Order: sequence, then structure tokens, then C-alpha cells
Amino acid sequence: MVLLLACTTGAAVANMYYAQPLLHTLGRAFAVGAGTTGLLVTVSQAGFVLGLVFLVPLGDLIERRRLIVSGMIALALGQALAAAAPGLAVFAAATLFVGVASFVAQVIVPMSSHLAAEHERGRVVGTVMSGLLIGILVSRTLSGVIAELFGWRIVFATAAVVMVALALLLRRALPRVAPTSDLPYGTALRSVLRLVADEPLLRQRMLLGACAFGAFSILWTSLAFLLSGVHSSHYHYGNAVIGLFGLAGVAGASAAQVVGRMADRERGGLATTVTLLSLLSSWLLLALGARSVVVLILGIMVLDLGVQGTHIGNQSAIYRLDPDARSRITTAYMSAYFLGGIVCSAFTGALYAADGWGAVCALGAAVSLLALLAWAATLRRVRIPAAHERATRSAVG
Repeated sequence: MVLLLACTTGAAVANMYYAQPLLHTLGRAFAVGAGTTGLLVTVSQAGFVLGLVFLVPLGDLIERRRLIVSGMIALALGQALAAAAPGLAVFAAATLFVGVASFVAQVIVPMSSHLAAEHERGRVVGTVMSGLLIGILVSRTLSGVIAELFGWRIVFATAAVVMVALALLLRRALPRVAPTSDLPYGTALRSVLRLVADEPLLRQRMLLGACAFGAFSILWTSLAFLLSGVHSSHYHYGNAVIGLFGLAGVAGASAAQVVGRMADRERGGLATTVTLLSLLSSWLLLALGARSVVVLILGIMVLDLGVQGTHIGNQSAIYRLDPDARSRITTAYMSAYFLGGIVCSAFTGALYAADGWGAVCALGAAVSLLALLAWAATLRRVRIPAAHERATRSAVG
């Protein structure tokens, strides 16, 4: 079941990333520049935030299997629209819809935490998140290769077919998971804000997550432009080769298992410190990678390890706060996470068009430094509740 949830999460979230290595191709197809196509990343992330805010809380309120299957069907419809889009406006609308429907991945993650026993929760969440992270990264490789061989429209048509097949499989294979809360929908939405106000650890991890995913978005919004030769004289790669760079980040997914196990052993704070330092140091390698493909690949590996390790540490920490509110906690955390990505990706396309790769790396380093400073400033004031304290809080709740 854990393997099935991991694969499903990866396949669902991959829908948001198929377009990233194709931004230059989409720009040519729709006759627009790098700054405009870069905004497609922002549109996708904005849609995902809408799904997080308004749909993920439903995971605490209604039966989760039905919610997950419905989300997969919605993803299929959005990708079919993208494949048939006659122009940029329709493609952007499809991208927004797919972003909203991708909320389903963040229903699966707290579902896996709910099904896991206390002593294995970090490992299980780490395994499911490994699937999610590999889906994010491998999606770029698959997208580039398929687009090179068959054209960019086949990428999105294939994604639609995969989502339909998974929806049929999940309908048969997933267990029914009863709601964990009987709150009315409006009250559940308001309770998300109350959780943010009451839990300093949640606020801390929201800030770290926003910075980490902001750095991630800075890299992947601009990388296709660098590798395709936009404002670069060193690289002139096609879609297939650009897509292969996604595999460099798969090494970062290994951090999920390690950080999850460290969290189970109450060493999540040390893991977060190491991953944030990795995130900051990666930008030096990426800056030097403007003229060395080996250094560039190493920088991608280090950055993804830092981003994914920080994310797993954050989720392992926040899921210990209130077992009956994990979907609403996910809403708060992931909304901040993707808002960081929206802000950073919105600036990145225009910044690359104006000042090139060096300016993009400076922005990424600044965002990463902010995360490290925020962690250092709050480390002594915020702590993860221990297992016996979590049990007490749950009983009192």
C-alpha cells in the first residue's frame, strides 16, 4: 500500500512539471518570449495553491478514496485540454486547472501518515514523499524525451491517459478511509487560520518551506532557458537532453528516507540544519555551472537534496502536532510552500531575460540564506513535540 501511494503521489504531482523543460518550445509554438512562457510555471503553482486552500481540507471531512479518484479524473481532463490547446490562453487555462486538480497529491501524503503506526510514520511519509519527489524530477525527463520524439502535445495527451488508468486502479485498490473530523466546511477552512495562529512550529516550517520551494522554482524556471541557449553561448541543447537534467535531482529524493528516519529518532533538527546548508551552498556550484556541465549537474543534485530534505523534515515535524487535523495542517504548510514558489518563479523569468544566469543564482542564494537565518533565529524558541506529548494533546483534543 505504501508503494502504491508513493507511485500515485509521484504520478499526480508530475502533471505540474511536464511543461517546465518545454518552456522554450512552447514559446516558439505560441510565438511568445521567455518572460511570458516563464509565467506558465507561476500559473500552475497559483492553481495548486487554490487547490490546497479550498480542496485539501476536504481530506479531513469526506471519504478520502472518493476524493483521490475524483482528483485523478480532473487531472486527466485538464491534460487533455492542454494537449488540444490552440493557443497560449487555452493552454494557460488548462495549466491552471491542472494545478488546482493536483491537490490530490497532498491528500495522499496525510492519508499515508494517518494509516501508519506512530513508530514508522517518518519512514512511511519519507517513502511516499520519495515517490512524489521522483515524480517531480522524472516528469521533466519523460516530457523532454517524448516531446523530442513525438511533439509536445503528445506529452500532455499521454499524461491524460495515465491519470484515467490510475483512477481505475485506485478505485479498486485503495481502502476506504473514514473522515477524521465532522466540522462544517466553512469552519474547517477557518480552523486552518487558527492552527497557524496557535502553532509556532507550523509557522516556522511554513517559512522554511516557502524559501526552499522558492529556491527550487528559481532553478527549474530558468534552467531550460540556460540549456537551450537563451542568453547563453555555452549550451544549445534540445528538449530530450534538457529533460535528462531532471534525473540529476533524483539523488535528492534519497534525502527523504534519511530525513524521515532521523525524524523518527528525534534528530529532525540536525537534519534540517544540514539540508538548509546544502541548499545555500548549491548556488555557488550552479553559478559556476554556467560554463561547466559537470559542475551544473552537481549543483542541481545538491540543491534538490537540500530542498527535498528540508521538505521532509518539515512534514515529519508538522504531522506530529494534531493527528485529527493533518489535511488542514497540510493546507497551511503547502499553501506557504507554493506561495514561495509563485513569488520566486514570477520574478525569475523576467530576471533571466534581463540579466541572465548570474542574476538568477544571486536571487536563489538570497532566498536560501533567508531560510537558514530564519531557522537559526527560531531554533531555540520552537521545538517538535515528543511522542508522549503528542498523545496527550490528541487525547485532550
